[in-house]
Amino acid sequence: MQKNAVLSATGLMTPSQSISNDELVESYNAWATGWNAAHAGQIERGEIEAKPLSSAAFIEKASGIKSRFVVSKDPILDPAIMAPRIKERPDDALSILAEMAVTAAKDALNRAGRDAKDVDAVLVACSNLQRAYPAISVEVQDALGMDGGFGYDMNVACSSATFGLSTAQSMIASGQAKSVLVCNPEICSGHLNFRDRDSHFIFGDVATAILVEEESRANGIGYDILGTKLKTQFSNNIRNNFGFLNRADPEGIGKDDKLFVQEGRKVFREVVPLVSTMIGEHLASLNLAPQQLKRLWLHQANLSMNQLIAKRVMGREVGEDEAPVILDEYANTSSAGSIIAFHKHSDDFAPGDLGLICSFGAGYSAGTVVLRKR
Repeated sequence: MQKNAVLSATGLMTPSQSISNDELVESYNAWATGWNAAHAGQIERGEIEAKPLSSAAFIEKASGIKSRFVVSKDPILDPAIMAPRIKERPDDALSILAEMAVTAAKDALNRAGRDAKDVDAVLVACSNLQRAYPAISVEVQDALGMDGGFGYDMNVACSSATFGLSTAQSMIASGQAKSVLVCNPEICSGHLNFRDRDSHFIFGDVATAILVEEESRANGIGYDILGTKLKTQFSNNIRNNFGFLNRADPEGIGKDDKLFVQEGRKVFREVVPLVSTMIGEHLASLNLAPQQLKRLWLHQANLSMNQLIAKRVMGREVGEDEAPVILDEYANTSSAGSIIAFHKHSDDFAPGDLGLICSFGAGYSAGTVVLRKR
């Protein structure tokens, strides 16, 4: 007999340091002005283009972002560095990504009144895995002090959390596990080119965690997972080429395409219809109408994109009470964004209220999870 899965609680770890748009722009413009001065002759001869300057108004209009949390602030704002500096830890110390995941996981466990020994499996599902192996999830399992069980890492870019939720639901439905922690630690600042005017503002760092349990363990709390839907469609419009094989081609080391790159206009044009159609199809498969949803917890990448997706799904303009925004404070946190939105904007749900978590990003990948308050 298939077991029903419940989202019992979520957890959040927010770094202590934040960078405002004004701070980021001051650093970028100082670098761009210096670069343009150093290459003035080539610019005048038309051999290269000058670096455009940025502004806080440009950033907010383009994305809706006003600030972002980071794990390493000062080096990012130093025009001579403009990248995070995170000291490598010895192998016998807890890695920074595992540390962030553990903090978020403990928050989720505390909110549900659970102990780590109750958990059967850990999934670390994120865009920015610190290493290939050993798996971060197994390190988290050990740091939490779990009794037995298993863990593994997974990466479906910005959709990693919803894919992780779907995987956790399947584990519980099959009886493979009764309690699963899905952790989403994201140090997005590590792969961001802070010298690119069109993307230097996009990402922030954070970690979220989601506790998914068999219905019999949930004690009446949380949200029934009514269904999940996943979709991938290959696209090069969002890409990050950094990996262990880069050292095999020394000529490519240091090139900007090893960091985050995207064709933003193409992404907007292609992802909006893909996601809005997917949400409608998922709701229809569950015999639900969009009007029955109290809230959409959407991936937090771009305000205009979210507003348009919500409008297409609901057939009308949708305010922030129905489609909450956290990217103004957190920026794009990849897989964690929709979970932060849920974590911060779900306390007002009454039993029977319906909501939908949705992610979308590189791949293209997209995932939807329909929830009903218990």
